[in-house]
Amino acid sequence: MLSTTEDIKKLREMTGAGMLDAKKALEEAKDMDDAVAILRKKGHASLAKKSERAAKEGVVASYIHSGGKVGVLIELNCETDFVARNEEFKALAMELALHVAASGPICVSKDQVPAGKVEAERAIYQDQVKDKPEAMREQIIAGKLEKFYEQVVLLEQPYVRDPEKKVKDLLAERVGKLGENIQIRRFSKFVLGVE
Repeated sequence: MLSTTEDIKKLREMTGAGMLDAKKALEEAKDMDDAVAILRKKGHASLAKKSERAAKEGVVASYIHSGGKVGVLIELNCETDFVARNEEFKALAMELALHVAASGPICVSKDQVPAGKVEAERAIYQDQVKDKPEAMREQIIAGKLEKFYEQVVLLEQPYVRDPEKKVKDLLAERVGKLGENIQIRRFSKFVLGVE
């Protein structure tokens, strides 16, 4: 059985989950990886429930990289000033700013990608798959578009410190832990000499 005190402690350190949540996940799980997956799913469910709540508090974090040649400003919002002042929330904002500096997304979510850019990508993919059987084309194009979104959409990108999870998974974990709606409102990346 996985719900020993050591297992609970280890799972809490890995995920930041509360003691009761960690214990319940371990009781449901077959192994530690399964318990982590259960907690991540719970975080996504919590994110979906809380996403309708207004997030008007938060912080603007900055990150300057490699000798001042790259800089990022990011606005991360939450529901209350209590959470906005929380060190873990501030650390999340800094982590996200670092991620933007390293990964170079162009927007926060899929719906913010300019329609013209999506259509241009789709046209390229249609040309690439024109020799494939017709029944497979749309499926292949959809897969290629998902890969495109992973390159340009912040929430869809693999998190730089843990490529096994996406940025949206990281956000869902923090929503589950902090208990509030958290949203990345916007960001700007500046590169010296690039307009």
